[in-house]
Amino acid sequence: MKDMAAAPTPPLPRDYAGFNWTGFYTLYLKEVRRFWKVGMQTVAAPVVTSLLYMMVFVVAVKGAAPPIDGVAFATFVAPGLIMMTILNNAFANSSSSLLQAKMMGLTSDFMTPPLSPLEQVMAFSLGAATRGIVVGLVTAVVVALLPNAHMTFAQPWAIAYFGVGAALILGFVGILTGLWSEKFDHLAAITNFLIMPMTFLSGTFYLVDKLPEPFRSASHFNPFFYLIDGFRYGFIGHANGSLTAGMLMTAALVIGLALTCWLLFRAGWRLQS
Repeated sequence: MKDMAAAPTPPLPRDYAGFNWTGFYTLYLKEVRRFWKVGMQTVAAPVVTSLLYMMVFVVAVKGAAPPIDGVAFATFVAPGLIMMTILNNAFANSSSSLLQAKMMGLTSDFMTPPLSPLEQVMAFSLGAATRGIVVGLVTAVVVALLPNAHMTFAQPWAIAYFGVGAALILGFVGILTGLWSEKFDHLAAITNFLIMPMTFLSGTFYLVDKLPEPFRSASHFNPFFYLIDGFRYGFIGHANGSLTAGMLMTAALVIGLALTCWLLFRAGWRLQS
């Protein structure tokens, strides 16, 4: 009796030794192309919103606002508006991406491939940070062209440090929100009742030292205050709060939030049915 042909051996899963750079870059590129494909909505619209803020808070007063910290009111407000676009857009990218994937049943697109939790978190957070930084750069260029802006660059390292740090922090917060949310109402609640109030109450358009107590002291517990204050310091060379505290807080939040996101992805929290 002839030996029967051996049964075909199914292919083994590809073994990635170390970091899966190909998978990470593919997921990151998917996140970038996701927002770039609708650039009018994700890039142009926030820039127009920032210009409207400049018109309301700067052009409308026609120079009636007194200088703040020795600089013109428009020069003081401009960095805050740029940082606001970075914060909002970094958060929106990662939170909406994860929520849409969950609602449409597409989490298997990044859970099934040989991607570790670290690679997944890095791809989503860096994709969100990319959107925040891109929108911030476009906003900075457009605002700098306004006649009253008079933007300077006193400490470029501070602009880079707090700009990138803020984009990563809100990217991680967006990941946590996307994991927690089950519908867009949940996402809107975090945006309207947490992100926006913390942004507007962080000294974007004013000095927090001018606030009455207890709001003045409470503002110094708002992490957005240190992000905006440090970012503004890079432009005008003057900080209202402790620059060292802001730098340490930024680093601590990036590390702490990154670790939290990694642990949740490793556990598959609200990702696996």
